[in-house]
Amino acid sequence: MFKLTSLNLNGIRSASTKGVEAWLTRHQPDCICVQEVKAQAADIEGRFEALAGLKGHFHFAEKKGYSGVAVYSRHEPSEVVIGYGSPEFDTEGRYVELRFDTPKRQLSIISAYFPSGSSSEERQQAKFRFLAEFYPHLVALKKKREFILCGDVNIAHKEMDLKNWRSNQKNSGFLPEERAWMTKLLDEAKLVDVYRQLQPTATDTAYTWWSNRGQAYANNVGWRLDYHLATPAMAAHARRESIYKAEKFSDHAPLTVDYEFAL
Repeated sequence: MFKLTSLNLNGIRSASTKGVEAWLTRHQPDCICVQEVKAQAADIEGRFEALAGLKGHFHFAEKKGYSGVAVYSRHEPSEVVIGYGSPEFDTEGRYVELRFDTPKRQLSIISAYFPSGSSSEERQQAKFRFLAEFYPHLVALKKKREFILCGDVNIAHKEMDLKNWRSNQKNSGFLPEERAWMTKLLDEAKLVDVYRQLQPTATDTAYTWWSNRGQAYANNVGWRLDYHLATPAMAAHARRESIYKAEKFSDHAPLTVDYEFAL
């Protein structure tokens, strides 16, 4: 069994003070894809290069204290790809791909952090630009290799994916254009939303992010923003899913899927 977790850390140093390493030691994933590392190479060196026996592979943002993604893996990849070839967004530390290639299978595990558009209209337009260029990247990758992309997509796809959908229809993360992009990715590009494959009707238990405003977490006023997006052959191996809420390491909860294969 291959245990794969995704978690937006909202800062690796912050999450470490809240017990994420101890949890990983108990949880024992094969890989954990993390987003919003919010650190530079100098911050990682000697402290976060490995977590709970997993070796980290990073894509840092040029801007300090911003974005950044990593994949921590128990297995040594055959290749590491940093960035997806975007002049605009590769400077923001949004994509790292670990390739595990054998004569029988070419498999990638990807950690991705999609832009948020909630801070300004300028950032929303940047998010639209990201979606426009990331879609063909995924389509092209799917033609060459199997993959599982884990990450904070910053989009709640359907009404069942957030508590207050009626009042959020004009807000970033639930805009019609963003939701249409997700539909196109699943229906036309034929990628699989693995959590929804396993839990097609879950609502309140599906959320992975809660605003820090008000009592959103206490009242479970959440959004499902974190995904495993997989090629159909890899999604077919998915057996169990879990969203861990017993401890709180950031404003996101870890999303784990067990896949019936081994590297």
